[in-house]
Amino acid sequence: MSFTLLGFILYLLIILVVGLITYNSNKSHFDFFLGGRKVNHWVVAFSERASGESAWLLLGLPGAAYAMGVVEVWTAIGCVWGIIFYWFVIAEDLRRESERVDSMTLPDFFAQKFQKGKTAIRITATLIIIFFFTFYLSAQFNGAGKVLFVTFGIDQFWGMVIGASFIIVYTMLGGFFAVAFTDMIQGIIMISALVILPLAGIAEILSTKGEFTQAIAVSGDSYISLTGNKSGWLAFAFIISGLSWGFGYMGQPHLLTRFMSIKNPAKIKISRRIAIAWVIPAFTGGLVIGLVGLALYGKGYFEDVEQVMPHLANELLPSWLAGIFISGAIAAMMSTADSQLLVISSSVIEDIYHKTLNKKVSEKILLKLSRGITIIIGILGFIIAVSSGKLIFSMVSYAWAGLGASFGPALFLTLKWKKTTWQGVLTGMIIGTLSTIIWSEISWLDAIISARLSSFVMASITVYLVSLFTYSGK
Repeated sequence: MSFTLLGFILYLLIILVVGLITYNSNKSHFDFFLGGRKVNHWVVAFSERASGESAWLLLGLPGAAYAMGVVEVWTAIGCVWGIIFYWFVIAEDLRRESERVDSMTLPDFFAQKFQKGKTAIRITATLIIIFFFTFYLSAQFNGAGKVLFVTFGIDQFWGMVIGASFIIVYTMLGGFFAVAFTDMIQGIIMISALVILPLAGIAEILSTKGEFTQAIAVSGDSYISLTGNKSGWLAFAFIISGLSWGFGYMGQPHLLTRFMSIKNPAKIKISRRIAIAWVIPAFTGGLVIGLVGLALYGKGYFEDVEQVMPHLANELLPSWLAGIFISGAIAAMMSTADSQLLVISSSVIEDIYHKTLNKKVSEKILLKLSRGITIIIGILGFIIAVSSGKLIFSMVSYAWAGLGASFGPALFLTLKWKKTTWQGVLTGMIIGTLSTIIWSEISWLDAIISARLSSFVMASITVYLVSLFTYSGK
């Protein structure tokens, strides 16, 4: 048995053990979905970062950088500013307000804040989450298949089966506690891979190819251009498209629940510092991995560009270290997929079954139902992953745009502007969703201004104007 395979198996066993250990920590569906609002601030910081970046950061971003070149730096910058912004502006307010109105999900937070129109808000928000998260979840399962295929030659279908099975099982067993603590482990592995692998790649380039940028430029001058050799409006559109990734963070339910779960809201300042210290080297590393692959192998080497990270790990690192870092790519996928499973399950159980349908059942039954829904949603996500042929980058971009526009403006204005109304929030959610779907289908529009930016702006204007006209002053 190779060291790579041994390292991967050991990682999976650790994850399952965490799920078993945390099984009895769940006394209620509140514990299962939000950790009883008593999660350590260190765990929250690593969990938020690991959940936030998924297979997209270790597979999707390097693949995009390999395919497009240095221009993808704007995507990395966009994500970094978005993360810093919402840690400073959203995190503490959401933690305190969600406890004040006694809500454990994002749909329930909006409903409890306004009361009027709460049923419409809960149902609409839950349907939006289910719709966009199916794409997001399937992207993570696809990531598992790609990594296991490149590393061990396992057929991509069976790789997805393995990844999905482990995620569903440990999430179903341990709920939020299992997800948060495994995320901490996964976050440490991810940042190690995103720092060490790029350094190893640069060292290899300097010893075999000479100067880094010259090695990239062999594939074409556009690969070392910050605008992809575009000028005028097209150059501006490239830059804005990348920076627009930052808007999405305010609307991601699986990340916002991390803020809601921290035990002491005063400790958010510490969590914020940890998250920022993680994110800058992580995104730099993800970008550099793709550029290293381009410099070493040239354009056209990979049939699937999102296989560059595991390929480099196997080529440049000792097998035992490659096994750990490839586990990091699986960790990235798992840390997001498990969080998304919990968000969908919590929305179905808490917002629809418990609050909207007003089903009065014991906590024991609610906990069992929560675990059952987690399994069902996981299987549904797997089916979509198997039937989809899209790249991880494009699926995550679509879901990111939809969730960011649907919830980001509504949440920001709800927390920061007292005149925000339930009508504004509800209409903004609908416009954010519809504009993402429609804009993404019109390719020439999306090429001019990304759906991530256009849908966010339209939703923001909608929430503001509708609230302005419906505000009663009470």
